[in-house]
Amino acid sequence: MFKEDSAFRKQLRNQKTLVILTIPFVLFVLVFNYIPLFGWIMAFQRYKPAKGILHSDFIGFDNFKFLFQNEVFMRTVRNTLAMGIINLVLTTITAIAFAILLSEFRYVIGKKFIQTVSYLPHFLSMIVIVNLVFDVLSLNGLLNQVGTALHIFKEPKLLLLEPKAFWWIVGFTQVWKETGWNSIIYLAAITSISPDLYEAASIDGAGRLKKIWHITLPGLKPTILILLIMNVGNVLNAGFELQYLLAKGVVKSYADTIDIYVLKYGISQGNYSVGTAAGIFKSVVSIVLIFIANKTAKMLGEEHLF
Repeated sequence: MFKEDSAFRKQLRNQKTLVILTIPFVLFVLVFNYIPLFGWIMAFQRYKPAKGILHSDFIGFDNFKFLFQNEVFMRTVRNTLAMGIINLVLTTITAIAFAILLSEFRYVIGKKFIQTVSYLPHFLSMIVIVNLVFDVLSLNGLLNQVGTALHIFKEPKLLLLEPKAFWWIVGFTQVWKETGWNSIIYLAAITSISPDLYEAASIDGAGRLKKIWHITLPGLKPTILILLIMNVGNVLNAGFELQYLLAKGVVKSYADTIDIYVLKYGISQGNYSVGTAAGIFKSVVSIVLIFIANKTAKMLGEEHLF
């Protein structure tokens, strides 16, 4: 035990500089991520700002019962899950496909140009993104012009007022915005695959498609699984700004997410206890989803987080 302790101290002394450099980041996480968790007490109280957390009435799980019996909240859970799953599937598939196609591109200058252009939407303000979506989907927008020209639509449609289309509009907007950025890690994983494997495949007469299927995709598999497990926990983080800004009229019942519910019925109406309870529900479900995804991958003998 003492030998292990002295070895640990020796290693700590050797890495003293790194330890000192990590102190500000540890403090940042403690101050902004862990200390605020004290506010979760509000979810179990009838919180009144005038009384404060320490003196508000304790009511147990009543706020959670209210949420689960509230039709509006359950509808927001449905919307959040639907948009979260659509975003997860579409962004994962498109990022992998884009990374593979880009890795097969042989012209270096063109490849760098495409990479740069694909990253730009990630840095655009959500206001700019929403205005672009409005322009593309308006009656005189690009989609309606192309759709009517190809006789896909008999007449121009306001898709933003189609409730059933709203989730997919959000999904494809996220794809356009994040595909280039999400592909970075897959591109890095592809570069780590040994070139010898591709050379051996070429000698055996394998074409590009066979190389992608038998070498690139298996080489990407560990990265895909780890990112998928991590992103499953973000399914309930379906978004806030995009849905809040795009939602108009009849589509609002399909657009509201848990975050929007917290704003509307928690903060705006001063019902902080209900808002906190909704936030806790979202966090707990996210943690459970990560554990389920990780356990499933582990049982199947695949890459997992822990």
